[in-house]
Amino acid sequence: MSNPFTILARDGHARTGLITLARGSVRTPAFMPVGTAATVKAMKPADVRRSGADIILANTYHLMLRPGAERVARLGGLHDFMGWAGSILTDSGGYQVMSLAELATGDEEGVRFKSHLDGSAIMLTPERSIEVQRLLGADIVMAFDECTAFPSSRDQAAASMEKSMRWARRSRDAFDAGEAGGSLLFGIQQGAMDEALRRSSADALIAIGFDGYALGGLAVGEGQEEMLRVLDFAVPMLLDERPRYLMGVGKPDDLVEAVRRGIDMFDCVLPTRSGRTGQAFTANGPINIRNARFAEDQAPIDGTCACPVCGIASRAYLHHLVRAGEILGAMLMTEHNLHFYQALMGGMREAIGAGRLDEHGSGFLARYRGGGLEGAGPK
Repeated sequence: MSNPFTILARDGHARTGLITLARGSVRTPAFMPVGTAATVKAMKPADVRRSGADIILANTYHLMLRPGAERVARLGGLHDFMGWAGSILTDSGGYQVMSLAELATGDEEGVRFKSHLDGSAIMLTPERSIEVQRLLGADIVMAFDECTAFPSSRDQAAASMEKSMRWARRSRDAFDAGEAGGSLLFGIQQGAMDEALRRSSADALIAIGFDGYALGGLAVGEGQEEMLRVLDFAVPMLLDERPRYLMGVGKPDDLVEAVRRGIDMFDCVLPTRSGRTGQAFTANGPINIRNARFAEDQAPIDGTCACPVCGIASRAYLHHLVRAGEILGAMLMTEHNLHFYQALMGGMREAIGAGRLDEHGSGFLARYRGGGLEGAGPK
């Protein structure tokens, strides 16, 4: 198994590098905007690319229901279907085992879902998950797993993790049985908040062998302090020379703290969902643009931001658009947030290369968490 990951520089536990994929290289640390249903909501593909994103995430469960993986394959694959020339990672559908638990029942074979669209019965197994991701044409395919609910007892976490490791083996076998298409397969570490379970999971995944390794079962309600505690022991368990992906994370300060601990990849709905609901991210912390204090504020969202939105739109205008429910408000807010996230990642890549991540990260966190007045602008 060749190694797709080239580490270009290290700074403490952090590293910056390149993941080589069929459609180009992904610069790490990388943030993947979430394109659940073959779209990053409120964004055109070219604008997502201009924000600095090399790769996006798409959702296996939702796309297999609508429009259907076989249909997407007939139409040339997900990249052509949605007009995205960059790379795509598809999640396995395993997260829906937890998030849509009221519609699903699981056993050793897989998970039986009732479609949230029409109630039809669907069976998702490791083999079917890999098949769907291959039909979609993903550049990075995720092993099918069970995301352990939080909180859970140790016995529950152990049983869930062990099932995920059996499913990881089946995912690997199904992937290897398919046509070689240049895609990569990542395994997912589980084990909830328990160090011994995380160790057992990592050992099982490394024995199977994957192109990269993800940390699952975090950002599920445990809080930042607990998540970072788990990362402190869980990240070093995974192979250093392979990319390490923290699933479903997170807030800007989460990203900085996790990069410090050796994480290379992230995804989260936060910048896009927040944009649609009136929250913008700034160097001084998030602001709610709906707040009356911005009704006559002629400053940009963030005076330190070089994004197109901060170059043309005032807080007052965005306040008006969002309060009026105008579609353009969601578009502009989302575009700013994605640029903010990509600039954050780019800044960390540069800082790691220069050997000054600690200084850079500490400065960002002090300002972002300190904030002063909400959205008070540059200090």
